[in-house]
Amino acid sequence: MNKQCLFLLCLLLPAVAMADTDDHEAAKRLREAGEIVSLEKLFADVRNRHSGRVFKIELEHERGQYVYEIEMVDDAGRVHEYYYDARDGQLLWEETGDDEEHE
Repeated sequence: MNKQCLFLLCLLLPAVAMADTDDHEAAKRLREAGEIVSLEKLFADVRNRHSGRVFKIELEHERGQYVYEIEMVDDAGRVHEYYYDARDGQLLWEETGDDEEHE
């Protein structure tokens, strides 16, 4: 396991520990069934967009589809929110600080 993956795993462990067990199990089943992509794929995209620290990850069911919401703070202190289609990993939109939504 490379250092970046290990670092991300360390960041995720507190979030997983605090997550509702039922939600975690549901997400695990969806991933194992191939219905949603792994977070590792999305982290690669987030890292290519900005350097910084991921502090929040949610898997939500919105408008009939699963959506990953990933929030990170960049080196300048700006918060970036990324919304991905959990089925294929496609970026749906992003928000930065007080910006409006971007399709």
